[in-house]
Amino acid sequence: MATSRRWSVDIFIDEHEGERTTHAEARLHTNDKTHLVGHGDAHRNPADTEIAEIGDELAVARALSDLAHKLLHAVASDIEAITHKPAHVHR
Repeated sequence: MATSRRWSVDIFIDEHEGERTTHAEARLHTNDKTHLVGHGDAHRNPADTEIAEIGDELAVARALSDLAHKLLHAVASDIEAITHKPAHVHR
């Protein structure tokens, strides 16, 4: 019988207008003790047109990428804790 689990990711975006910086956090929620947060920033060049959506997209993409790397690291650590051997998890 197949089992299914549901994980979710909450994404929070903060824009700092004076600094032309957008920061995003991607928070992973699972059914176990896993608690991971990815961070990403986007910086607008003063010469660029101000389009908030582009900064949001870039900051969120970087936060999700950071979260993915942290999750891969957590997987490798979990495997090493069980096998007592170095684990190499590839993307």
